[in-house]
Amino acid sequence: MTNAQVTLIQIDNYGPWTVTPEPRREVDLQTLQSRLYADISQLVGNREGYVFFTRFDNMIAVTNGIDEEAHALMQESVANRYPVTVSFGVATSPRPVEALGEATELIQDAGSAQDGQRTEILRGQTLPDDERADDDVQIAHFDVNDATGKYTDQMNAFDSFIHIEQGYAELMQYMRRAHDALSFFVGGDNVIAVCPDLDETEYEDAIEHVQEAAEVELKVGVGTAATAQGAGMSAKHALEDCRDDGHRVVFDR
Repeated sequence: MTNAQVTLIQIDNYGPWTVTPEPRREVDLQTLQSRLYADISQLVGNREGYVFFTRFDNMIAVTNGIDEEAHALMQESVANRYPVTVSFGVATSPRPVEALGEATELIQDAGSAQDGQRTEILRGQTLPDDERADDDVQIAHFDVNDATGKYTDQMNAFDSFIHIEQGYAELMQYMRRAHDALSFFVGGDNVIAVCPDLDETEYEDAIEHVQEAAEVELKVGVGTAATAQGAGMSAKHALEDCRDDGHRVVFDR
């Protein structure tokens, strides 16, 4: 049974900071957000986790195997390199949405995202080593069938983007509603979902839904491991098997 450890990463007092002492240039804010995401992605990635940017001022990480001390060190690294700090809420659950909900409440209970007094909150419980298992994280890597041929080489770049985003939106909502999974666009035509223990039929249903609702055809590779990166790499290998044999759903066993 899966047991995902999810960390909500939220920039402290970001809204007020962006307009103090006067509104800052949008290009500077976009640059800060992208660099901060890249650095946090590396900090978490070096510890076998995954980070997804969502709204940039809020990021969601799958952090199985990363303990409280490591979380605190990551906060310290950010504070040493940026004019902003970050707060972390950490929770675990077999259903990723439930873990994120608990992690969110932990940060919200410590104060508003625009409260200047709320700084570097670190709340929640990480999964003890003796409770960890090799099937704690299930990652599904979705890919659009022939995106280059159907969209990139046929449509203008913006219309292609719209079509891919519509497919992503349908998948994200379906996976959250039907399975309490967390799905994230990760560039190109790829979506990574952090899932509970789903079977082939449930993934087939998700693909059917997106095809009917958004006319976007998907395939998916699924991997399971003790960490997000382990599961993610297994999912990538399974996705390659999809490309090779034409199947829509492949599990890396």
